[in-house]
Amino acid sequence: MEIYQDWRVMYNQLAKHYDSLVKDEQATCSYVDFVKAHAKGTNMLELACGSGEISLQLAKAGYQLLATDLSEEMLEEARKKDVDHLVTYAFMDMYQMEQAKMYESIICFCDSINYIDEAHIEHVFKQVYDHLEVGGTFLFDMHTMDRLTEFAQEFYEAGVVDGTDYIWSIIADGNRLLHNFVFYEKDGSTHYEHHEQWVFKPEYITDVLQSLGFTVSIWTDFEQAGMVEGEKYFYVCQKEG
Repeated sequence: MEIYQDWRVMYNQLAKHYDSLVKDEQATCSYVDFVKAHAKGTNMLELACGSGEISLQLAKAGYQLLATDLSEEMLEEARKKDVDHLVTYAFMDMYQMEQAKMYESIICFCDSINYIDEAHIEHVFKQVYDHLEVGGTFLFDMHTMDRLTEFAQEFYEAGVVDGTDYIWSIIADGNRLLHNFVFYEKDGSTHYEHHEQWVFKPEYITDVLQSLGFTVSIWTDFEQAGMVEGEKYFYVCQKEG
């Protein structure tokens, strides 16, 4: 299946600065608490694990985790911090999950699902469904529609991260959020990364999930049951027998 945008390109230069830019220990704790509250069992597959912050804390909490990502650079950052080798890390494309086994729970956090466009999202959800045990849970988060309003005017940030000058901008374009990063390296080189995220109405996402056989409940910003104003919707999807 053709991939609209390649995460390997998007997360090569950003990987080494990712934690310095966005690491949030309180948010990591909230993700772990959400998993504890809603996941089925301890045998778990993580999609788009990124730098492994959530992965490592889940492993410390007793989950048997296969953490996967499409960026080798992000996987390398995750492995560096897992000094006790608590997590199994592997390269995997969520568009093509044939090598995956069966799991009690599958998770995908930090708005990673928003990188999938409408033409492919049902396919990805079907891949997840096929690798969940009966009664298993699929947990993920997505941007709310409020984010399109928030970034109707361009967000712009410039500074220094890990000794490297950078620029980061975000702007809404239709139903997409466009992220642009520029890193000015000490050796004089300049590296660009462009990310596109699609923002979906929750009713559409719910319809797709239910058509595949999931029962679905939604939470807003971790703790608020149902859909209210906020930054992220958290989907709790159970595979029915």
